Amino acid sequence: MGAKNGQEFISRINQLKPEIWLDGHPLKVPISECPEFRGLLKTKASLYDYQILRENKSVMTYDSPTSGEQVGISFLQPTTKEDLKKRRTMIEKWARQTCGLMGRSPDYLNTVLMSFASSSYFLEGKENCFPHHVQSAYERAREQDLTFTHTFINPQVNRAPIYFESSDEPISARIVDTTKDGLVIKGAKLLATQGGLTDEILVFSAPKLLPDPDEAFAFTLPSDAEGVRFICRESFAGTDSTFNYPLSSRFEEMDSIVVFDNVLVPWERVFFYHNTEVASQFFATSSFHPYTLHQVITRQVVKTEFMLSVAKLLVETINVGEYSHIQGKLSEIIVSLETMKALLDKSEQDATLDQWGYMRPSMVPLQVASNIFPIVYPRFSEIIQLIGASGMVTIPTEKAFQSEIQQDLVQYLQGATKNAEDRVKIFRLAWDLTMSSFGTRQTQYERYFFGDPIRLASQLYRSYPSTRGFSMIESLLGPLDDCQG
Repeated sequence: MGAKNGQEFISRINQLKPEIWLDGHPLKVPISECPEFRGLLKTKASLYDYQILRENKSVMTYDSPTSGEQVGISFLQPTTKEDLKKRRTMIEKWARQTCGLMGRSPDYLNTVLMSFASSSYFLEGKENCFPHHVQSAYERAREQDLTFTHTFINPQVNRAPIYFESSDEPISARIVDTTKDGLVIKGAKLLATQGGLTDEILVFSAPKLLPDPDEAFAFTLPSDAEGVRFICRESFAGTDSTFNYPLSSRFEEMDSIVVFDNVLVPWERVFFYHNTEVASQFFATSSFHPYTLHQVITRQVVKTEFMLSVAKLLVETINVGEYSHIQGKLSEIIVSLETMKALLDKSEQDATLDQWGYMRPSMVPLQVASNIFPIVYPRFSEIIQLIGASGMVTIPTEKAFQSEIQQDLVQYLQGATKNAEDRVKIFRLAWDLTMSSFGTRQTQYERYFFGDPIRLASQLYRSYPSTRGFSMIESLLGPLDDCQG
């Protein structure tokens, strides 16, 4: 089958019958016709159409090592630095189609599955582990161009460092039975972005301080597996109007709670279970973090370029570019952008082969970038708000320009370099990016994409090789004892 087109994607999604709840009601229409999902699915379909255009195939697809079909490069297991650059180019191409605003564009979970398969050897010989199931899931996804979401966060009942659940009924998803047919899972997981809107769902347990064996698992399921329920938050899509909601009408990614109501997971879909050591070590040992960070930072660079372009367009529209404070604000975005680009380049330049023969980008530059972006992204939003000032709330709707007051708007809302309608379009874009429900969700999303920023900083501190400069100190002071008092 290989790489699919947009119509094939829509047709396959509409054939699914997942249990999706919106505003307290079950979804009954075909998924692609639901107003809350229509814009997103249309955008995803356009990505699949883009990847199979004749002029794009060489940078978006490659020959499958098993079928010979053209498959997406986001599934490529890199063995050279050139492979890493191919992956980055492909990720950039898709990210530019979405302005970097879709954190769950298909290449993200494709990368996750690829990283799992590239590290499946870690599971060999370990109790209750099935590395061949990981490889099978990856190859199935690659050959059929499947779409995935994933979920791994436990409900936030108690976020203390050590917490033992005492509820009679499971809250966090857990194994409640093992049968000859597979695992039985009951409970819930957060936070499945695009939950119910993909072919399958990848479920795994995040590493814990004191893991519970019944919560130590990883598996995949079809999104419409019996007993799986997706409970959606309120939609931030606004309406279908690309004038009023230029971003949310296209890129709104629904988030959902995933409830497992005694769900049977067939054995052939289980990666591992009842193995707390593997659950704790797999993500640290595997290539999950290097490859997913490489994908994420590539998208975030594109997103930063988009934020800078929006800020510049605001400046030009109202002619405030000669003010020093405006130049300083845009320079902040430029500095962050060039820093992120340099770190991404360095991660590829310093890439090395891992123990299984795959080329991993260097982690330290990617870790630094992932520590920077949650700090600078909210500042990008603030800068756009400050540049736009009161213009960010003086934004009539599309219908206003089609009404009797059109001439008032044309006269009083024109910009220094743009007519009134174009000026309002630009300011509505800036508003949707930074101040609408969609925009504020973008800020929160980037703050916590890879978890608590404090935890990310701690991980960087613990893993960074900071002793390389000690020899300079000892050359000045002489050998220093390593006693602890």
